[in-house]
Amino acid sequence: MKKCSHTAHHTLTELNITPLLDLAFVLLVIFIITTTPIVNDLDLNLPNASKHQKDPPRKANYITVEASGRLWLNKASVDLAGLQQTLVGLRMDDPDLSVIVRGDGKAKYRQIRAVMDACQQANVVKVDLATEAADKK
Repeated sequence: MKKCSHTAHHTLTELNITPLLDLAFVLLVIFIITTTPIVNDLDLNLPNASKHQKDPPRKANYITVEASGRLWLNKASVDLAGLQQTLVGLRMDDPDLSVIVRGDGKAKYRQIRAVMDACQQANVVKVDLATEAADKK
C-alpha cells in the first residue's frame, strides 16, 4: 500500500521562484532609485562661495521677580505696567526678542503669572523660566 500519492511528491519537489522574483524586482527598483545619475556633460565655471560671518548670539533679557513682588528688567527696577511698555519697545527693536523670567523660590505664583501675561500682551513669544537643579542628597 502506498503512503503518499505521486502528485504529492511532484508538487513538493518543485521550487516556487515567484517570491524570489518579487524580491529581485524590489531590490532592483531600490537600487535604481537610490543611485544618483552622474551629470557631467556640461562644462561650467561655478562661482566661489564667500565665507559668511555668523551673527552674534542674541542677548537674553532677564526679568527678575523678588519674593516681595518687586520686578527687575535687566537689573533696572520696573513696575508691571512699565514692564509691558518696555517689552513692547524692546520687541519693536528686536522682533525675535528672548526673555528669561527668574523668580525667587518664595515669590507668589500670581506675580510670575502677571509677568508672563505682560510678556504675552507685548507679543514676546520666546519666554523661558529659569530654574536651578535640585540638590542631590
